[in-house]
Amino acid sequence: MGQEFEAEKAKAAAWFRTLRDEIVTAFEGLENDLSDGPTADMAPGRFEVTETSRTSDDGSDAGGGLMSVMRGGRVFEKVGVNISTVYGELGAAAQKAMAARGVPGMESDPRFWASGISLVAHMRNPHAPAVHMNTRMFWTPHAWWFGGGSDLNPCIEYDEDTAHFHATQKAHLDPHGADLYPKLKEWADEYFYIPHRNRARGVGGIFMDDRCTGDWDADFALTQDIGRAFLPAYLPLVEKRLPTSWDDADKDTQLIHRGLYAEYNLVYDRGTKFGLTTGHDANAVLMSLPPLAKWV
Repeated sequence: MGQEFEAEKAKAAAWFRTLRDEIVTAFEGLENDLSDGPTADMAPGRFEVTETSRTSDDGSDAGGGLMSVMRGGRVFEKVGVNISTVYGELGAAAQKAMAARGVPGMESDPRFWASGISLVAHMRNPHAPAVHMNTRMFWTPHAWWFGGGSDLNPCIEYDEDTAHFHATQKAHLDPHGADLYPKLKEWADEYFYIPHRNRARGVGGIFMDDRCTGDWDADFALTQDIGRAFLPAYLPLVEKRLPTSWDDADKDTQLIHRGLYAEYNLVYDRGTKFGLTTGHDANAVLMSLPPLAKWV
């Protein structure tokens, strides 16, 4: 699994960049096109794009990416769409974690390469749901795999929004096998659960990790369709809820739910832990945290 994977790595990294560009364009379109609702008189938000970098322990370049963050928009109070491609050698703690997950060869050759896209959106209108999406490819000299998914995190739940989000995910997964959506939905329900609160973070979605069937093209195609499902699953929900007015009680509900989201990302999220322990840009890793939150 050495040089023969250079083409696959490049193909995956290029796809994550393409998906990032499509989402950023769509989100800025929402900001620009808003014509009705409580925040229609505000100025539209724009993404600020910053290059990120990772440095290895010996000071050499170890990759980086783009951090695209919009703050203070009339649709998005804070949204980040990040991509990265990083590489180097895993530290002792990361090696141990990978070995515990069944990744072979960590003791003899801890080199790695990882690329992906990560998105978290916190909305200004409490009736519009927050959302998370992430897809990634990971490579070591002895293994490769894909992971990721997306999940909906409304503070004010609407059953029809949840149904649409899940139905769109299912429609994109069904061509890859009728058993896949139920499996990835159950995985998301388990992964995005907060044990110390005895509740889920949101209303679920799909999630997978360590996806390696041995057919790289098939697994990559699945990962692409998880990414392609995001905009049609999410944008209609935002567009539907933007005209809805809200009061102080609605905003309070939103801030408390954001506290729940922050707890999960700081305590349990695997991507947050990996990013911080491998030395990636901390601001990019913690982009997922909401701009404001509260606890009761």
